[in-house]
Amino acid sequence: MRVYRTTKGILIEKSTQYYCPRDQDWDTFINDDQLLSKLENIINELAPIDDPTPYLGSILIPAVHQEIWASGVTYYNSKLGREEEAKAAGGGDFYANVYVADRPELFFKSTAARAVAHQGYVRIREDSTWDVPEPEFTLCISSSGKIIGYTIGNDMSSRSIEGENPLYLPQAKTYDGCAGLGPCILITDEVLSPETKIHLKIDRDNATVFEDSIAINQIKRNFEDLVAYLFRECSFPNGVFLMTGTGIVPPNDFTLQSQDVITINVDTIGTLINTVK
Repeated sequence: MRVYRTTKGILIEKSTQYYCPRDQDWDTFINDDQLLSKLENIINELAPIDDPTPYLGSILIPAVHQEIWASGVTYYNSKLGREEEAKAAGGGDFYANVYVADRPELFFKSTAARAVAHQGYVRIREDSTWDVPEPEFTLCISSSGKIIGYTIGNDMSSRSIEGENPLYLPQAKTYDGCAGLGPCILITDEVLSPETKIHLKIDRDNATVFEDSIAINQIKRNFEDLVAYLFRECSFPNGVFLMTGTGIVPPNDFTLQSQDVITINVDTIGTLINTVK
């Protein structure tokens, strides 16, 4: 089952049919350990709507007061990329060490206000010269620390800033338009296949300039462990989103440009499309 937050209200999708519950507060609605059961109960009492097009054409980011956090260096490819970008500054060892450490790298990524929805415009910093999207399998977590769903994250990253000094990570990662999130939340009680793939495509002037994919079984970290570390000393009254890292790293001579179209597809979840402003 998929849940969308739209300008016209909440939209529930099940088996190609769509339902629209009325008068629901998003924060309360989504922050529920029994969300799947709640959705089943709701749609059992509703008739499907005739035309979901107006809803699907007005998708919002699936967050209001939920923070967005991220995990770093969870894939081997990411470890190699971070080592390469930071070696001139002497920071390459930091990434090698965190890849094998018990404690993961976790960092605050964005508020909902700084993130953008499906079909929204992400940004690259004006003071950065090397910028990439990072397509990420993203967890939707309740205030109790339970993983209740999955979505897609676009963790925009200023590699020139992070590479200059690892201490600049917050500036490389957190700024206006620094993340895409959506288009929906997949709600399921089934464990997703480890073969689930993340696909990234970047188009420029109607031509594809980069394309790659990777399966989530290449993530070194366990999702539950990442969540446990995130909740050690932080509380999230409305729940939280956690991006789980990227295993797709464009070559060092690639950087995003204005009007590039970033398409991220995750099997079974959907497709998140953002354009660089």
